[in-house]
Amino acid sequence: MALTIILHIPGESSVAGEIDELPKATDTIITVMNPRLKDGKDLHYLEHNVNKVIWPLTRVNFIEILDDAEEEKIIGFVRE
Repeated sequence: MALTIILHIPGESSVAGEIDELPKATDTIITVMNPRLKDGKDLHYLEHNVNKVIWPLTRVNFIEILDDAEEEKIIGFVRE
């Protein structure tokens, strides 16, 4: 089951996405699927067809892990 996260990268907007598992203490990278801004918009520095990005953990300040209710509140931008 994929976990929805928010990566906080210094000097950049926060990035939302999914990961398969949390990084271990020995990991040096994190692979994020479906990277996007918190509001669901595309990241301006990625091509439009990118669906996975690998970030070095040295560039990440911290990682937030969202539960399903929070995910809907943050990413749910569709007008009903």
